[in-house]
Amino acid sequence: MSASASVSSWLLVLLCAVSGAYCLGQVRRSGAGAAGEAVMGFGMALMAVPVGVRDGWQALVLGVVFCAAALHALWMLRGGVHHAHHLVGSLAMAYMTLTAAAGSGHGAGLPLVTGVLLLYFAGYVLLGGARLVAAGGGAHPVASAGGPVPGPGRAAELTRACRLAMGTAMLAMLLTM
Repeated sequence: MSASASVSSWLLVLLCAVSGAYCLGQVRRSGAGAAGEAVMGFGMALMAVPVGVRDGWQALVLGVVFCAAALHALWMLRGGVHHAHHLVGSLAMAYMTLTAAAGSGHGAGLPLVTGVLLLYFAGYVLLGGARLVAAGGGAHPVASAGGPVPGPGRAAELTRACRLAMGTAMLAMLLTM
């Protein structure tokens, strides 16, 4: 693996881990939805670690974690359609784990499945980015110290940014298949 690919991989790990940590911090306030996003963030961070082709036990552990997350998301679908994204994300991670373990790395996935997932996550990222920009609106009030005034709108924007970061990371991982 080249140095630039290694740096990119570790930056992706960092991005996903920070997003997962933020979501974990939101669990107390937001509930199970934030917990599911924290699991996805940490799972994506594990998946992005640049260790080459994973041997049997690593793929098995990651596969079990992602399949359990998919079952949890399926159960949570009772509460709303938002959890469908978690289901797709969990299944995509399980798919990538299986293809990385079974194949020889790049190009190991099924083209149709990989293509559908690429389209889904590209649309998710574009839509999420547009929503984040629209939520930013105009100028934000500034506190006397010179920084933005914290408030519930800022937390919602940060949550959207974390979702966008994880969607972008998923898209990047799918592109490397």
